[in-house]
Amino acid sequence: MTPLVDPFARAITYLRLSVTDRCDFRCVYCMSENMNFLPKKELLTLEELDRLCSAFIQMGVRKLRITGGEPLVRRDIIKFFGAMGRHLDSGGLDELTLTTNGSQLARFATQLRDIGVRRVNVSLDTLDEDKFARVTRWGRLPQVLKGLDAAQAAGLRVKLNAVALKGFNEDELFDLQAFCHARDMDLTFIEVMPMGDLGEEERIGQYWPLTDLRAQLAQRFTLTDLSERSGGPARYVRLEETGQKIGFITPLTHNFCESCNRVRVTCTGEIFTCLGQEGKSDLRGPLRNTPGSNAPLQDAIRKAIGLKPKGHDFDYSRGEAGGKMSRHMSHTGG
Repeated sequence: MTPLVDPFARAITYLRLSVTDRCDFRCVYCMSENMNFLPKKELLTLEELDRLCSAFIQMGVRKLRITGGEPLVRRDIIKFFGAMGRHLDSGGLDELTLTTNGSQLARFATQLRDIGVRRVNVSLDTLDEDKFARVTRWGRLPQVLKGLDAAQAAGLRVKLNAVALKGFNEDELFDLQAFCHARDMDLTFIEVMPMGDLGEEERIGQYWPLTDLRAQLAQRFTLTDLSERSGGPARYVRLEETGQKIGFITPLTHNFCESCNRVRVTCTGEIFTCLGQEGKSDLRGPLRNTPGSNAPLQDAIRKAIGLKPKGHDFDYSRGEAGGKMSRHMSHTGG
């Protein structure tokens, strides 16, 4: 089958699939405290999610990341992971992984490993229990730390994703670095993106450019740029004194769109070919209207890829949230 290639000759080999817009946290940069969640009938069923992913894999997707909301709060989600495991067994898929807040890892880490998941990304912005409660609104840090222990005990490779938040976790840069070094975890910092209606001043006030963060790291460590890529937008350095790998996801200070190989599909079957653009296409209709054939679904996927833009327009350089998206991050999937 002809592989998926966008108008800028980028092969699409990476699908990030949201399986729910729900979450057991309410992180301040991701969603409002009183979210209106989607009616369950609008969500793709587990069987529809299977058909959707299988169609993408037939068309050349080699990496599948499951996201949310919090993916592990969806009922029977482990059955879906189990179904996707067959694509690992067949060689159709190189990697099946997920991004999680860690709250449910103590329950599911061993099952995920047995299915074929080998690494997980855990979102964790602070090691201070009070600050954690504040940034997640509903979260409990000990529950997440227990999840990290369970994931590592199960043999999963863990990477922490920390959103760089000015005035919040600036003073924890080296605490997070040391925590990951002690536990042999990778660490990636992410610039806060203008997603969702959280207030202009609040969003600008949160922004801590990773150029500043990297400069602080360089005052204490020798940083060596790495050519390594994990399939996503992160760029990595090695701290020579510790051997650690530190990643930087910089949608604002350094646009990474030239190498974009991924698309996102929401839990309702909307495909967003760029996180930082409003353009989307519907895949739920072809899924539900033609249960006996994948041809209309694959046609819809190709048409959507044909509309993939060159890049996003996120920009804070003029003191305003340029390129802001109206949808919350939890809607599109992390």
